[in-house]
Amino acid sequence: MQKRPEASEYPAYYSSYVNLVPEGDIVSILSQQKNEMIELLKDMTEMQSLFQYDSDKWTVKEVLGHIVDTERIMGYRLLCFARGEASPLPGFDENAYVQNASFNILSIQELLESFSAVRLSTIHLLKSLDSAAWSREGTANGTVVTVHAIASIIAGHELHHRKILKERYFNGK
Repeated sequence: MQKRPEASEYPAYYSSYVNLVPEGDIVSILSQQKNEMIELLKDMTEMQSLFQYDSDKWTVKEVLGHIVDTERIMGYRLLCFARGEASPLPGFDENAYVQNASFNILSIQELLESFSAVRLSTIHLLKSLDSAAWSREGTANGTVVTVHAIASIIAGHELHHRKILKERYFNGK
């Protein structure tokens, strides 16, 4: 897909993510993002990766783990809706997921490998879709969303958190 989804394809609360995604081929954008995220974090020390900019905020590792978990969930939704799933899918509590994960005991390299693997899985899934699948929709977390929109939400979610990492964790670097 070469353009952003229409606002009617997703719940309004995702617009901040979708609006971050540039126009262009979403598969290429996701691939480029994978490389950019790895470049951003690959030289980080373990001590640096445990940094929190405030006591009630996630560590860098937890942010990356959250990105991975969210992409896994969104990728599942994308697969379900592309294949015509009619059953509604549940939402998830991102804070509970991070709290119940052990991201901080994993190395930053292990988390980057997970990010890369999940992103490649998303890219391969998107490449396998025919044109009809992109416009299919389903219900997740009580709202209707299209496959096309989910792909952009995945990209925008990563961009949102990468911006936070740069601004709040790395002092704008």
